[in-house]
Amino acid sequence: MFSTKYIIPFASLLTVLAADNSLLFRNGTIHPVSGPNQENMSLLVLDGKIAEMGPKIVPPKGKTVKIIDAKGLHIYPGMIDSGTAVGISEIGSIRETSDYGEVGEFNPQLRPLIAVNPESEHIPVTRANGITSVLLLPALGGGGGGRGAGAIIGGQASMIHLDGWTWEEMEINRSVALQIRYPVIASRRFNPEAAPATAPNYQQARQEKENEVRRLKAFFDEARAYKLAKESKLPDWRIDLKFEAMIPVLDRKLPVLILAGRERDIKEAIEFAEEQRVKFILGGVHHPGKQTEVIAKKKIPVILGSTLSAEEDEDDAYDAAYSLPGELYKAGVKFAFGTFGTQFARNLPYEAAMAVTYGLPHEEGLKSVTLNAAEIWGIAEQYGSIDKGKTADLIVTDGDPLEIRTQLKMMFIKGEAVDLESRHTRLYKKWMARP
Repeated sequence: MFSTKYIIPFASLLTVLAADNSLLFRNGTIHPVSGPNQENMSLLVLDGKIAEMGPKIVPPKGKTVKIIDAKGLHIYPGMIDSGTAVGISEIGSIRETSDYGEVGEFNPQLRPLIAVNPESEHIPVTRANGITSVLLLPALGGGGGGRGAGAIIGGQASMIHLDGWTWEEMEINRSVALQIRYPVIASRRFNPEAAPATAPNYQQARQEKENEVRRLKAFFDEARAYKLAKESKLPDWRIDLKFEAMIPVLDRKLPVLILAGRERDIKEAIEFAEEQRVKFILGGVHHPGKQTEVIAKKKIPVILGSTLSAEEDEDDAYDAAYSLPGELYKAGVKFAFGTFGTQFARNLPYEAAMAVTYGLPHEEGLKSVTLNAAEIWGIAEQYGSIDKGKTADLIVTDGDPLEIRTQLKMMFIKGEAVDLESRHTRLYKKWMARP
């Protein structure tokens, strides 16, 4: 039977690590994201799932349920970072602490999930701002050197929770998309022997880009030939893990995340994806230009990078990065935010906040780090909003999570309380107590 001994005062809740995952929040303001806000409401979570929301809810008989008085507090779905290396990279400058990327141009068989370090210091720091899950990208090297820097197909992106003893416990979906870096004409080339970065010869850079595109198309052709040989049961057919990983892509069961930022590159990336007849998502978009209309017309989902950045080109408007999300929203483009890094993944809510300041409606800012992300990555049946039957990934705050002054008071992943201590809080306590 229900007992009042499970009523937890708010002041002591931060020290509680729930043994089970059944909870009843009372008197809080619930922000479902999928619908209007609900003030002075109760929210029931049973066995890690959202069971009911209403003004008066009675715990089921025979079920141990922890009661949490959320008066004056706000309950939101946990936020989702749609592109990061949190958990697989600790110190970027020390190769041994970063386990993303691999040698070679084409590695579709790689999954970053199995490389996750659950004890990474970046995980609790990222959680501290309300982020409960992230999309791990297998190759974030880009043009910056290191493993994976030259990969055209980096591997399969994995969605994980930011809590768990092992990577198996953290897994949400080990394969949500295939990551492709669409070849571009390099505008800068870093030479460690002659820093800083220098501009390459244009003709040479263009030729290198065209060669990469040819190799990318050839790889897709080889994958189709492999798939046909497998289906035809040819006697000389042999298993090839790289081409096996391409079959779900060719069957349109696994989407492709194509990283392309500028108008010309976006145009070519769209043409490539349509030519290959694959489902795709555009990532790292920052200068779409006239391709915004094309993206909207074709209903292509977009993952945006940082809005907390200065203009890239000398003739950019000062607010180019800040206002882009609002412009995409007005055009009818569905998008989410990815931090595309590690140490600043904790800034995810402020990426959306900056966009809200420059024209993006507030409710769309929240969706861009919750429901939109879940829908784009195909996990919206279980994540992204507070709805009956969904997994109880929840954050409890004293205000708007997009406001930098707002404090995260509680976090629950799969209905279980998560400790909010991090390296930052430990250092704060240490130095505040210094004699």
